[in-house]
Amino acid sequence: MNKSLHAFARDAGNSFRDLLPIVSVIAAFQLLVIRQPVDGLLTLVIGGLLVVAGLTFFIFGLRLALFPVGEGLAQALASKGSVFWLVLFAFVLGFGTTVAEPALIAVAGEAGAVAARAGAIDDTPESMRSYAFGLRMTVALSVGSALVLGVLRILANWSLPALIIGGYALVTLLTGIAPPEIVGIAYDSGGVTTSTVTVPLVTALGVGLASSLKGRNPMLDGFGLIAFASLTPILFVLIYGIVV
Repeated sequence: MNKSLHAFARDAGNSFRDLLPIVSVIAAFQLLVIRQPVDGLLTLVIGGLLVVAGLTFFIFGLRLALFPVGEGLAQALASKGSVFWLVLFAFVLGFGTTVAEPALIAVAGEAGAVAARAGAIDDTPESMRSYAFGLRMTVALSVGSALVLGVLRILANWSLPALIIGGYALVTLLTGIAPPEIVGIAYDSGGVTTSTVTVPLVTALGVGLASSLKGRNPMLDGFGLIAFASLTPILFVLIYGIVV
């Protein structure tokens, strides 16, 4: 119990330290450039403390539960020698975490609203929701596929640089073919998927799988899945724009 409290206190200190530069920059511009009194200072302070508390609980929860769960499941499935269940687990994990990714939900909703204002889709709530839902499902399928590819790479010991270089070469090709209005959304989709929910579980999956296989180095083989999770959404959304 004391060890857990010590770890929680350490995470709280680290969260405050990480947020301090952001607060310092905002305060410096407010005092030195804008030179106007801050409205709702108490609200800002309370909000900042809530951010520190939320970040602390999130990081503590990751190390307490999500990382061990991801690594444990990957090791258990690998020890059973079932490639099918391991691949299925990787796909469901990638799909499920991406669908629940707050950044993707926000970006997809905004993309739907902008597409409606630009005349790309009907300016109705149903059309915007349908557009946002289709974009979310496309990105979620892409991340699920990315984890399947990443797991197969670890199992078969494929070259990570070759796969990444080939993937971005395909992205470059599709960028010239896809409708211009989808290109920016596609590239942003690759970034929003690698956020708070997806990254910890994907990393735990890769490290746990590499740790359980003979001849695999967790440092060399356990990482790299995030790169696929950033690359495949760009490909899938560009194809989505071409087809749909």
